[in-house]
Amino acid sequence: MATKVSPKVADEKRNQENVEVLDVRTEDEVAEGIIPNANHLPLNLVKDKMGQLDKTKEYITVCASGKRGEKAADILNEHGFNAKTLQGGMQEWDGEITG
Repeated sequence: MATKVSPKVADEKRNQENVEVLDVRTEDEVAEGIIPNANHLPLNLVKDKMGQLDKTKEYITVCASGKRGEKAADILNEHGFNAKTLQGGMQEWDGEITG
């Protein structure tokens, strides 16, 4: 099970050079808003596209409520990446950071 980070920690880390936020929601969900500087990589493409990711970076995965983000982080971690997930997903982000 992937380590969870709070929205506050994710907000502090998201602009660091060695950290990348991956939003694993659908195209329609991302159209409603995305964390600044995050990259969109839908959950169903994580396995196919992980070869394009840098294993020296730390990844923070994001979804709507946390479940898909956790699954994406678990997949990445199983393949040698350093991935964490945003606790509570965009729901908590919106409540704590943008709310």
